Amino acid sequence: MTAIRGARERARREVTAAIKNEARAQLAADGAAKLSLRAVARELGMASSALYRYFPSRDDLLTALIIDAYDMVGEAAESALAAAPPSRPPLERWLAVCHAVREWALAHPHEYALIYGSPIPGYAAPASTVGPASRVALTLIAVIADTHARGDLAPPANSRPHDVVTPELTQYTRTMPPEAAPALITAWTTLFGLISFELFGHFHNVVRDPGEFLTRTMTARAGDVGLPGTGPDKP
Repeated sequence: MTAIRGARERARREVTAAIKNEARAQLAADGAAKLSLRAVARELGMASSALYRYFPSRDDLLTALIIDAYDMVGEAAESALAAAPPSRPPLERWLAVCHAVREWALAHPHEYALIYGSPIPGYAAPASTVGPASRVALTLIAVIADTHARGDLAPPANSRPHDVVTPELTQYTRTMPPEAAPALITAWTTLFGLISFELFGHFHNVVRDPGEFLTRTMTARAGDVGLPGTGPDKP
């Protein structure tokens, strides 16, 4: 029975992967709003009723794709951080994460658009997406927290807590000074704003070198949160 169960689980994983791959192809061709379970089933030669046993609705399939995308970019950020351990300068670690996220986005533009592009009409992301969506921010927090633990974090710009920051944020930022949280949020949104502008063509005839522009901008944001090595003589 164990062997049969194992074979069934492998078969289910393979079919699930095939469904997701076809759905990603449809996202690339037509966008998330036009994703159709029937169309996916047709391309795979499956009956719609069979596909529904894997994903009961379009929203369930979208959620799976969204979580996969968040996990992929999160893994890219975490791998970059792991390759730049705490013994490295904080700014180097910070920029390694930022560039890893950019490189992933450029290599996976449709997955990036799925999670950071226009909202999908009629879709509301469930709570299961929150953890995966937090992974990039948590890598940036780790750089700040490690620097703070060594006593090397300078007072952040505008170093006082903001009343516009929610209490729920503290579950992620308890390892760093609370007054750094607003600057962290600014840095996090700046990173994805830069990547989105580049990926969606808004830097055309505006920014000559988006990678260098990201380096300089995110260095400034690192200074805002108090990381050392971010003075005016730096890139």
